[in-house]
Amino acid sequence: MSRLIHQPVSQLHDSLAAGDVTAEDATRACLERISATEPTLDALLTVDEDGALNAARELDASGYDPDKPLWGVPVVVKDVLCTKGLRTTCGSRFLENFVPPFDATAVAKLRQAGAVILGKANMDEFAMGSSTENSAYKTTANPWDTGRVPGGSSGGSGATVAAGQCFAALGTDTGGSIRLPASFCGTVGVKPTYGRVSRYGMVAFGSSLDQIGPLTRCVEDAARVLAAISGPDERDSTSAPNVQPIDPARCRRDDLKGVRIGLPKQYWGEGADDEVAETCRKAVDAARELGATTVELDLPLTDYAIATYYIVAMAEASSNLARFDGVRYGLRDEQARELTELYLRSRSSGFGDEVQRRILIGTYVLSSGYYDAYYRKAAQVRRLIRDNFRKAFERCDLIAGPTCPTTAFPIGGIQDPLKMYLMDIYTISCNLAGLPGMSLPAGLGSESGLPIGLQLQAPAFAEESMLAAAHALESALGRLPAPELG
Repeated sequence: MSRLIHQPVSQLHDSLAAGDVTAEDATRACLERISATEPTLDALLTVDEDGALNAARELDASGYDPDKPLWGVPVVVKDVLCTKGLRTTCGSRFLENFVPPFDATAVAKLRQAGAVILGKANMDEFAMGSSTENSAYKTTANPWDTGRVPGGSSGGSGATVAAGQCFAALGTDTGGSIRLPASFCGTVGVKPTYGRVSRYGMVAFGSSLDQIGPLTRCVEDAARVLAAISGPDERDSTSAPNVQPIDPARCRRDDLKGVRIGLPKQYWGEGADDEVAETCRKAVDAARELGATTVELDLPLTDYAIATYYIVAMAEASSNLARFDGVRYGLRDEQARELTELYLRSRSSGFGDEVQRRILIGTYVLSSGYYDAYYRKAAQVRRLIRDNFRKAFERCDLIAGPTCPTTAFPIGGIQDPLKMYLMDIYTISCNLAGLPGMSLPAGLGSESGLPIGLQLQAPAFAEESMLAAAHALESALGRLPAPELG
């Protein structure tokens, strides 16, 4: 079964449909891979072996269903998404014993599509981080170099797919948290348009920024999973109604004739490492050879995106996490003698340093004396950033650039929080504008030998054209080999 584990979903699905492999076979292959690699990777917080095998056996007993696009496909879900009867910690001690009584809508849609839920992926606590070093439980390693980070906050999701522990995973992206681990781990990662995928059942970090999306081994798989989890949801007021469903068949093309690709000067100037810039330029050259034309762009507010994002995101985080106080939700300190002490002790012991830092900053920018100077101003700049993109897409169909300025950095290699925040400099604007974006493996670095991602961004709800272009580019560039792990 070892030959199974690095296959794309589409290939596994064909084998399942033909009866060459059973859902239980595929699930057991993944569980064996998890057993062999997890001591090195630490990509997962929970492995539901019994639940996954029982689900696979039920699928086998009922027979292959062609109407279920993920029938028998083992997947992993980021631990920020509620899973019925399966622990959901958000990478935090505060929710260490939380077992939800319901599935998040995205998880329910996976099950309806026939997927087998293997377990929950490690993550930065409450999705706050760019390296998956901020989990309260463990630090996930990058399958390409276990001394390096997988990116964050969906680093567990990126690492588990790259290592062959599962065939696809769900992550969440508030400022680049799907695209960054996809870039570092050499997988495809898609952040959908805000509202494309229901956020119901996801523990919120930044409510106006968060989106759920897939991490997979190839573009075709990403389209298949995204199509399965998309759609309106009456339980989520931010879910977009009346949006055309994604058809994976429309997410394929062989060339890029007629496609205009915008190249913002802010993404292609100084800032990225030489090998990152070199690899991404080669990918753009490949796009030109496929028939695309390129357009020089100016996104003048890119330099303000980091500051704007961290004001908006931290303000929303401080509000969202206020309910975790040891009274209404989460860890309760049993030594406290009165109510104020209970709040203080519970939140101090339950939250890690990065979460406490962001709550404090968020509370400050929302305070009555500083609201106008910070939050209101950031909201105004956010609108201007959105206008920048609207004008840019009048001149092009897609925007391309590096996903991240660097390849995966060593575990513990960045201690300064401000330097860590700069890892998201190319991805954050997309979230502020509510647009779709994705990271596609562009190749391996000439010096580091590590994966490098090319980011594509598209107008709102233009995921199909973005994925189709990525499919053509992927065919031209070739897929990365599996990392040599175990």
